[in-house]
Amino acid sequence: MPPKELTPPDQWLEGRPKHLAAAGALLTDAEGRVLVVKPNYRDHWLFVGGQLDEGETPEQACRREVKEEIGLDVALGELLVVDWTPPTRARLLPLVVFIFDGGTVDPARIRLDREELDEFRFVAVAESLELLSVNGRRRMPVAVDAKRTGNTRYLSVGARP
Repeated sequence: MPPKELTPPDQWLEGRPKHLAAAGALLTDAEGRVLVVKPNYRDHWLFVGGQLDEGETPEQACRREVKEEIGLDVALGELLVVDWTPPTRARLLPLVVFIFDGGTVDPARIRLDREELDEFRFVAVAESLELLSVNGRRRMPVAVDAKRTGNTRYLSVGARP
């Protein structure tokens, strides 16, 4: 029997499912309040973070986004949450989000990127749930609990946190 012809890697990858990925940080102040930011391109607030660029690891993307958005170079702690969300009408691909522990920061050191963000606030977790998107509201209490317990959590739309 002749050897089977192998599919070239680029052809094989073309046929594979595609996903988007993003990374964010759970940052707190000395009082334990959580940081949320208000982008100028959304009607809701978010964790600090954003999409991974080509070739970036989630950690690299998270550190880059934190530095770009609020001017801080943070040493990331543990991975707190991995969240898979299905495609939507506006976002046609599934999204995998990584939330890292960004530690405690001094609000006076924050330098907001005014081209992307209008405002930042440190708020109690309950208040953050009034500001965040539906997915942010799912992620925030789980991220806070993961930081408290030291246990990384997996979320998926339809799965119970």
